Amino acid sequence: MKSAIVIGAGPAGLMAAQVLSSAGVAVHVYDAMPSVGRKFLLAGKGGLNLTHSEPVDIFASRYGARRQQIETLLQGFDATRVRAWAQALGVDTFVGTSGRVFPADMKAAPLLRAWLHRLRHPVQGPGVQFHMRHRWTGWSAGSTGGTHLDFDTPQGPLQAQADAVVLALGGGSWARLGSNGAWVPLLQARGVAVAPLLPANCGFDVRSGWSEHFSSRFAGQPFKSVAISVATSQGVSFQRKGEFVATATGLEGSLIYAASSLLRDDIIRNGQVTLHLDLLPDMSAEKVLAEVRHPRGTRSLSSHLKSRLNIEGIKAGILYELLGKEQMNDPAQLAVAIKALPITLVAARPMDEAISTAGGVLFEAIDRHLMLEQLPGVFCAGEMLDWEAPTGGYLLTACLASGKTAGEGALKYLQG
Repeated sequence: MKSAIVIGAGPAGLMAAQVLSSAGVAVHVYDAMPSVGRKFLLAGKGGLNLTHSEPVDIFASRYGARRQQIETLLQGFDATRVRAWAQALGVDTFVGTSGRVFPADMKAAPLLRAWLHRLRHPVQGPGVQFHMRHRWTGWSAGSTGGTHLDFDTPQGPLQAQADAVVLALGGGSWARLGSNGAWVPLLQARGVAVAPLLPANCGFDVRSGWSEHFSSRFAGQPFKSVAISVATSQGVSFQRKGEFVATATGLEGSLIYAASSLLRDDIIRNGQVTLHLDLLPDMSAEKVLAEVRHPRGTRSLSSHLKSRLNIEGIKAGILYELLGKEQMNDPAQLAVAIKALPITLVAARPMDEAISTAGGVLFEAIDRHLMLEQLPGVFCAGEMLDWEAPTGGYLLTACLASGKTAGEGALKYLQG
């Protein structure tokens, strides 16, 4: 019987294990953590976003510069198949108002339990064997290939060998859950091309930081029903309506995450980037100016903005934070700021705070089956590949799709 080792017990690794095991391969899954799918469970804490229901072309566009490569993977496991896979595990799904797809009970744990039961007790073929608290440390001394592996375990060093290996070690975010990027130098030492890991779906620090007054009053509070626009130095434009949150040092949240790759890359190039915040995206600039100019009598400016434009709380707070007294008291300048308030960002938050990472094993270093050109018999899947995507189910879907492709590639390798 052929054997395979999968390193990494996240969604990509488990999907590769499922493909191989169901074909009769003896599969051993190794992971450094005490239990399986720790990042998967934490990501689903507020409701597991499995995938997205939007049209295929729009879905594929979410992968930016790596659209072509990820679109190829999605042909084998797209959003529809993600839902069918969950259904086969006994988990119903539904489409939320935003188009995102969730399990009926919104929880990650029941889906993971059903998946692990299926892996350990398949209808046919050998069950997957799991080896937890086994941290991969590289290839065995003297090994010229990639299928003789070394692990650190609670019982001491361990060597393992298989006919094929799937690496699904994650990116570099949330190190406490296992994704720490420690694999990067191991692959680079074997001649594998790896792009530097960078934070993705991350928050950003504003220039000079917030004042203590603004930070103490508004950190953690959301900007609702706003829009942001960005025009990068490379001529790329972004504009979208949504929500985000003020932090103690800057901004984060879904709307910021959606633009994070553009913001991060422009900061890398230029040291900073400016986004423009529209506090009233559903109101025209002319209407805003007319309301600001409306006589306010003896009312304070704050009362005037609240009564005429419903600007209060954090929306009023950021105007006072970023505009000088002269600008606040000039109706024309204030109206312009309400529709396009410039906020300069100077740094992405540290990678370990990010939801995901960019960078990783270059697609140019692998074949169409996700096998490393430098290491025949070794395949890569999941977030350790060089791609990124916004939140909304795109990350998980691509991880599952790449796991399926890597599993099928390993199976072809074993058969041929």
